[in-house]
Amino acid sequence: MSSKLVGVGVGPGDPELVTVKGVNALREADVVVVPVMDSGERGRAEATVLHYVPEEKVVRVVFALNERSDRARREAAWDAAGERVAELLRRHASVAFATIGDPNVYSTFTYLAQTVAELVPGTVVETVPGITAMQDLAARSGAVLTEGTEPLTLVPVTAGAAVLKDALAGPGTVVAYKFGRQAHEVAEALRETGRLADAVWGSALGLPEESVRPAADLDETPLPYLSTLIAPARREGGRGGKL
Repeated sequence: MSSKLVGVGVGPGDPELVTVKGVNALREADVVVVPVMDSGERGRAEATVLHYVPEEKVVRVVFALNERSDRARREAAWDAAGERVAELLRRHASVAFATIGDPNVYSTFTYLAQTVAELVPGTVVETVPGITAMQDLAARSGAVLTEGTEPLTLVPVTAGAAVLKDALAGPGTVVAYKFGRQAHEVAEALRETGRLADAVWGSALGLPEESVRPAADLDETPLPYLSTLIAPARREGGRGGKL
């Protein structure tokens, strides 16, 4: 029989935001893989998983999650992680991989699944959706993501603040991920496009160190890398104005 690799979205960090289906997938798997940085520190995915499965069932696999500039080092880490998970799949019928947010939205699981499919042909790959940081931030801040016919644009600021500025110049709500290291540039882009007043940002959502603040408070102070920003659409015309 083919082995199964399941990518499970475990949300932004609050253990209560893991879906029932996600919890069941974690518990039904023979082993649960969690990604860790090469520094070895416990990440959000691992901390969340340990609320639902015993530690002896968890396998920590190193990814160069904090590597942005050295492509060769990053891909070597992906290859090594893929080999480790492939080894697990050769010995177990079901392996779950826990990822923060959703496994199909800017997730390490994408690269892992591609590697494993080549190493263990016939592996069945499935995903269980998870709540994203933008959904959690919207709930915690009261920001409405979309109304009526408004578009929603999601931008990773690792691509540069200029990409965000282009999105802000367009219609609809704009969400920025991973903008913490470029907080000052993001604030300038919001100011220049007239989107600063209603925008909010958050980090460590659902964790003791959580911060949810107006974007107008942004300055040159560096923020956590996984900070999220919501710049709501410009809304006029009252209730249902965008229908």
